[in-house]
Amino acid sequence: MRVSDTILPSAKTHAGLDIRAILEHLPHRYPMLLVDRVLDVVPGQSIHAIKNVSINEAFFMGHFPHIPVMPGVLMIEALAQAAGILSFQTMGQTADPSSVFYFVGIDAARFKRPVGPGDQLHLKVSILRAKGGIWKYEARGLVDDQLAVEAELMCTMRKVET
Repeated sequence: MRVSDTILPSAKTHAGLDIRAILEHLPHRYPMLLVDRVLDVVPGQSIHAIKNVSINEAFFMGHFPHIPVMPGVLMIEALAQAAGILSFQTMGQTADPSSVFYFVGIDAARFKRPVGPGDQLHLKVSILRAKGGIWKYEARGLVDDQLAVEAELMCTMRKVET
């Protein structure tokens, strides 16, 4: 299915996805899978997903051992993965080994508070537009209803040779 130049709002809500459904929508696997659960998705509009942050995350061994903080780039990646799920849901597709969904731009990224072990990072992403195969999203990550990270993300899907 080709992305049209206009995303039409959809009233159909998918009340959440468990890890099995997430694995169908993303090619990522441990240690790079950063979405643990989808609470709500409205194809063509928005998604609300969760990343449970555990002290067992490999990145905490070096970032930083004395004060463990989730790297900002991984917070952005978690938001992008949620955006990928939203896009696949919007197109009515799942991950395809011959395609890759990747960044083409990150704008206005801001980090407002650290995210650490025990936090639950709520990933809230909305589609701003999709045109010419480029998707633009408004993305926010919250912990305890406090803004931790925000950015505008741009992604595209391309076929790759396997």
